[in-house]
Amino acid sequence: MSGSAIAKLLITLLCSAAAITLRIQHVHIPPLEALFLFGGAVLSAAFILAWAAEALQVDIAKGLAMAVLAFIAVLPEYAVDLYFASMAAKNPVYAQYAAANMTGSNRLLIGVGWSVVALCSVYAAMKKRDPNTPKDPSPGVTLGEGYGIDLVILGAATLWSLTMPLFEQIALWNGAGLLALFAFYVWRVSGGADSEPELTGVAQELGSLRTVHRRTSVALLLLVAGGTLIAAAEPFAEALIGTGERFGVDRFLLVQWLAPLASEAPELLVAIIFALHGRGSAGMAALLSSKVNQWTLLVGTLPIAYSVALGKPGALHLDARQVGELVLTASQSLLGVGVLLNGRLEAWEAIVLLVLFLVQLPFPQASVRYGLSLLYVLLAILLFIRYARYVPGHIRLAFHKESSDKE
Repeated sequence: MSGSAIAKLLITLLCSAAAITLRIQHVHIPPLEALFLFGGAVLSAAFILAWAAEALQVDIAKGLAMAVLAFIAVLPEYAVDLYFASMAAKNPVYAQYAAANMTGSNRLLIGVGWSVVALCSVYAAMKKRDPNTPKDPSPGVTLGEGYGIDLVILGAATLWSLTMPLFEQIALWNGAGLLALFAFYVWRVSGGADSEPELTGVAQELGSLRTVHRRTSVALLLLVAGGTLIAAAEPFAEALIGTGERFGVDRFLLVQWLAPLASEAPELLVAIIFALHGRGSAGMAALLSSKVNQWTLLVGTLPIAYSVALGKPGALHLDARQVGELVLTASQSLLGVGVLLNGRLEAWEAIVLLVLFLVQLPFPQASVRYGLSLLYVLLAILLFIRYARYVPGHIRLAFHKESSDKE
C-alpha cells in the first residue's frame, strides 16, 4: 500500500483506539470535548467502513455489493439512532432525538448528497467537454441500469412512511412493513450482473491486495469500525445533548444535523470524488441505495430497538414537531423519486433540491415545514405527470427478477 493510504488508515485507527480506550477506562469528559473526541471517532469509523465496504465489492456480486456498501456506509447513523430509540424506553424525551436523527440523515442525503453529486458531475463534464461540440441542453448525471428497482422500493417506502405521522407513532407494524421492503430490495439487487468495481483512494489500495490479504484486511477493518461505533455511539449522542444544554442550542437541531453530518461525511465525500472524476453515476447509485437503506432498514429497526429496551412490544410516540419533520422528510423523498424517474438528475433539479433543503434550515416553525412539504408534493406530482411513461417500466423491472437478470 502507498504511504498516503497507510497514513490515512493510521490516523483513523488512532482516533478509533482513543475512543475505545476512553470507554474501557470510563474516563469522564465534558460535553464539548466529548463531542469532538467521540464525534471524531464516529467520523473515523465511517471512513473505515466506507473504505472496507468499497473494497468488498471486489469479492461479491455488483448488485448485492451496492446494497451492502450502502448499508455498511450508514452503520454509524444506525448506531446513534438505535441508541436514542432504546433510551426512549427509559426516558421518553429521547424519542424526539431518534426522530430528529432519522429525519435529518434522510433529508441530508437527498438535499445535499444527490444535489452536490449532480452538480459536480456537470462541472466535471464541462471541464472535459470539447469546445467544438454543442453544449448539453439538460446537463446532469445519468443513473446506471437497474436504478428503477431502487426507485420503486423508495416510492413504496415513502407512501408507507406516511402511516407514521398519520397515527403519530412509529409502531412495530410500521417497522415490519419497511423491513419487508428492505428484504425485498436486497433480494432483487442480489442477482445483478458482475462488473469491475470502480474504487478510489484507500479502497483502491485495499482492493488491489492479494485475495487472502484483502479479505483479512477488510474483515479486520470492519471489526475495528464496529467496535468503535459500539464504544463511541453513546458518548457522542449524549455529548450532542449535553452541548446543547450547556450553550443553549436547540438539542433537537443539533441531533438532527450534526450527528448525520459526521456519520455520513465519508459516504458523501466518496460520491463527490466519483462525480469529479466523471463517474457521477456510481456516486449517485451509492447514495440512492443509501437512501433506500435509511428509509427502510433504519426507520424499520427503531421500534424494534425501543421494544427490546422496553421489554415488551411498544411504539415510539411522536409529538407535533416530530410529525411535521416526518411529513417534510416523506415529501422530500417523494420529490426525490420524481426527479429520478427519467433516469437522470438534471442540474436544475439538483439546484431545486439543494435550495429547498437550505431554506428549511433556519426556519423550524411548523408552518414553514408544512408549507415546504406541500411544495415538495406539488413538484413531485408535476414530475410524475411529466415522466409518467417511465413508471410502468420501473415497476416491471422491480417485480420481474428473472427477466431483468437475463437482460
